[in-house]
Amino acid sequence: MYTINVNGRDVTSDGNMKLIDFLRDVMRLTGTKNGCGSGACGACMVQVDGRAARACVLALDKLDGKKIVTIEGLSVREREVYALAFAEAGAVQCGYCIPGMVMSAKCLLDSAPDPSEDEIRRALRGNICRCTGYVKIVDAIRLAGEMFRSGQLLPPRKFCGVLGEDFHRVDATDKTLGKGIYVDDATVPGMLHASALRTPHPRARVLRINASEALRHPDCEAVFTAADVPGDNKIGHLAFISDWDVMIREGDVTRYVGDSVALIVSRKKESLNEIKSLMKVDYEVLTPVTSTADALAPDAPKIHERGNVLSHEHLRRGDAYAALAKSVHVVSVHYSVPFTEHAFMEPECAIAMPEDDGLLMWTAGQSIYDERRECSRMLGVEPEKIHVQSKLVGGGFGGKEDMSVQHHAALAAWLLKKPVKVLLTRDESIKIHPKRHAMEMDFTTGCDENGILLATKAVIMSDTGAYASLGGPVLQRACTHAAGPYNYQNIDIEGTAVYTNNPPGGAFRGFGVCQSAFAIESNLNLLAARVGISPWEIRYRNAVRPGDVLPNGQVADESTAVRECLESVRDVYENAKIAGISSFFKNSGVGVGLPDTSRCIISIEDGKAHVRTSAACIGQGLATVTTQIVCEITGISPYDVIAEPPDTRRTPNAGTTTASRQTTFTGESTRRVAMMLKEELERVGSLSALEGREFYAEYLGETDPMGSDKEFPKSHIAYGYAATVVELDEDGRVKRVTAAYDMGTVVNPKAAEGQIEGGVAMGLGYALTEDYPLKDGVPQAKYGTLGILRATDIPPIDIRLVHGVGKVDVACGAKGVGELATIPTAPAVAGAYFARDGKLRTKLPMEDTFYRKKK
Repeated sequence: MYTINVNGRDVTSDGNMKLIDFLRDVMRLTGTKNGCGSGACGACMVQVDGRAARACVLALDKLDGKKIVTIEGLSVREREVYALAFAEAGAVQCGYCIPGMVMSAKCLLDSAPDPSEDEIRRALRGNICRCTGYVKIVDAIRLAGEMFRSGQLLPPRKFCGVLGEDFHRVDATDKTLGKGIYVDDATVPGMLHASALRTPHPRARVLRINASEALRHPDCEAVFTAADVPGDNKIGHLAFISDWDVMIREGDVTRYVGDSVALIVSRKKESLNEIKSLMKVDYEVLTPVTSTADALAPDAPKIHERGNVLSHEHLRRGDAYAALAKSVHVVSVHYSVPFTEHAFMEPECAIAMPEDDGLLMWTAGQSIYDERRECSRMLGVEPEKIHVQSKLVGGGFGGKEDMSVQHHAALAAWLLKKPVKVLLTRDESIKIHPKRHAMEMDFTTGCDENGILLATKAVIMSDTGAYASLGGPVLQRACTHAAGPYNYQNIDIEGTAVYTNNPPGGAFRGFGVCQSAFAIESNLNLLAARVGISPWEIRYRNAVRPGDVLPNGQVADESTAVRECLESVRDVYENAKIAGISSFFKNSGVGVGLPDTSRCIISIEDGKAHVRTSAACIGQGLATVTTQIVCEITGISPYDVIAEPPDTRRTPNAGTTTASRQTTFTGESTRRVAMMLKEELERVGSLSALEGREFYAEYLGETDPMGSDKEFPKSHIAYGYAATVVELDEDGRVKRVTAAYDMGTVVNPKAAEGQIEGGVAMGLGYALTEDYPLKDGVPQAKYGTLGILRATDIPPIDIRLVHGVGKVDVACGAKGVGELATIPTAPAVAGAYFARDGKLRTKLPMEDTFYRKKK
């Protein structure tokens, strides 16, 4: 028996277990999060005898007699201070890491009440945040220290909720104090636990699945295989492709190590691995296809019946070959970028349970309607029988658009008529969900004697891995943005997405543009050197202005402000000793002629305006955005607005949280419905007079398809623009990042800065440290070896928000920034090292740097 003191109370356990399991499963103290299970991420940080400690690595036998404090054990005063400090600083995004950050902060401030910034960052060395870039977390801890020392809280603030106000995030307090509910925090009476048995072989024929020993285990509830799937065993994010197997059948061939061959259901969580170990699967191991070149070989085995080419795009405007022939300067370079892992803080989890004659599901994805569609397809039932509610989402960045656990939870719950939870371990998550696409790219760019761009020709080969996911749209975006935000129209961009036996490539912040931006921006640096002008100057001479035509044929609208972004950072660039620069752009909305609709309802209930939309918040603060737009339009108080979580029975389909679209698209549907409410308020005078009324609006973004024969096709509804300067010190360490962003009307400046800071941090990792190594198609990385930057690694980041002379005519002029926040950083880092030593680095993560030596 072990006795520990938790939050001032002595508790005992007869058996030994990890502290995190005791806290979460036995004591139901779910504010302590399990992000990795290996001591790498710090989401589980608690205080043990006054020192910060990771609950996922400590067992009870090492803690007997010790005093444990969790986030729930903070004093009333501490809760007030930390909740206010983190909300005021804008330090909360997805929120999954924040309770662990608070506990690290408490341990620091208990012993050092007035810490320096370096001391704060060192205290956070054991914590990872994937959303914020740490800047505002450091600010929050500094502010908390000030309030503790003064004995005073900040003066109360009365918010109006209008656009441009640093209105506190509506979910900041609950997330900071560990009260917000993520799926794995929830439990249901009689809940079972399920986990998929996955192949260890990227390519192998499944000869026989034997579950007899597993079924004899006393805790085993059931074992299901593909033969038990009542509907379609093929699902997929893009319904018209749907090539992803729910489970691999006997006789069929696996496509990557994430493929499921059986689904094991246990009555006890702790027995799952033991039951899985009793499963016997016979394989005929086959040689995997692990490169696009091998996949395109004439004798390559077909990974899918349709062949190994998922999609092919060819974007032409003007005559690139003739323009290159006339160019005074031409550069042609091959670039290579790897798969990279999202590493969102919350591992994937879903719970499904019977409801009436269907299912209720609790999920944490990027669209409840996508989840409903795919799960109903698998079960062979009408979509309306699947009721999906989203809990808080602990980060996504595109990595939670595909099904990972939702379908398996739904299948087990449907077949057993019992509630079932499916939770991925961090190692499973790293292997299973789609990654940022690895690409091989050949870019040729030409200019005249003055550095005026004349043409770009590019060939992009994208490794889309085992399944389609969003490989086709990612390739489209890589192609449509490949020539940059510059004023020239001779382009020839050819792209191919190829199936391999590697983990699938899918949506990841930047959506193909991070890859092509790295290539074209590096080519511009070479051309600038040949012309004899600065990298800033070549970008400024070519940057599109309102009315100019982008290389993809779209006319730049009045909101276009790439030149203003460049002007904003010119002083920093020209005064820096060693610096690189990049300017780039990113679309808001799916675009390229595809249907793209958002919907919103406002209902008046109990005197409050309920904003109802299915748009998933994955950390970007969508509920706060919609609240502020409603307040801006109607003039009502934000304290009279309730932004409801996504629910297929309550919230209309607002589309997937992807393509930086929600602020623009759901912002516009919210603006439209708020205008209806405003008109009625002007007529009746108060919300209470509208009790029981509902208002509905939708917004359809109309665009033109790729290959349109229009002279000036509209590829996307809007574009955001940015310019980023990265400075190096004499040792080659990143010294400072200055980033100017045009995101149109800024809904919430502090939240916008936080989004950009997090994107910059992610871009630095992409450039310098992050990798996802594979060996014969098998991932080799653990969470702690992915190369994610920590608080001590992030330099000062200076954010400058700029805007053009006009604004887009939707969402009060707001444009999405989530993806754009990452894109220019890696090219700017490459430019900085090129400025330092004249060596062009053509691969990511870059070698021969302060962070990574040459192999």
